[in-house]
Amino acid sequence: MAISKRMKEVKAQVDSSKLYEVKEAIDLAISTAKTKFDESVELHLKLGVDGRNADQQVRGVVVLPNGTGKKVKVLVIAKGDKADEAEKAGADFVGAEEIVAKIQGENWLDFDVCITTPDMMGVVGRIARVLGPKGLMPNPKSGTVTTDVVKAINDVKAGKVEYRLDKFNNIHVILGKVSFGTEKIAENYETIMSAILKAKPAAAKGQYLKNVSICTSMGPGIKVNARS
Repeated sequence: MAISKRMKEVKAQVDSSKLYEVKEAIDLAISTAKTKFDESVELHLKLGVDGRNADQQVRGVVVLPNGTGKKVKVLVIAKGDKADEAEKAGADFVGAEEIVAKIQGENWLDFDVCITTPDMMGVVGRIARVLGPKGLMPNPKSGTVTTDVVKAINDVKAGKVEYRLDKFNNIHVILGKVSFGTEKIAENYETIMSAILKAKPAAAKGQYLKNVSICTSMGPGIKVNARS
């Protein structure tokens, strides 16, 4: 596929053989954002673990100090008082069996995060095969199966992100928007990296951070000096 003139110009700004310091990489990523929309800034990591082993999984959640800049649609599956609490807390969609039926029957997935209460997990289990592949299945480890639905909603709206290994032992997370500027993105970077470093499995041997790179939605990858 032919590379556009814009991408050629953008790639020319990046030295693919160089490991950039964090703020230098963020500055450069921002300068490569030449589209008309406010691009996301992304962090991509290759870890020296084997996620096929249960004792080498890397997964967790963290609330970014400056949020992600993305408007998040939250679905809460709950009944009674918890459903009322969710509506008051600003959930975009609230329901119980009827919304599970909607997801089953219409393949409706117009939300970014699904939160539920423990008593509803039996019902939510009916749509596990639909939500799971999309990364939408509620999970206690990510704080999306909880009795405190208000806190869960507030955390998500404030910029909570989940990091987890894919099948190639990579992690991909959003650091914010280009419009945030270097300092705010750097603060988010430090927060997420600190969490991932603390989550290093005891069973992991050798180099933990193999590759670290930053890019914008439409920009080239910029390699970061992991030691920085």
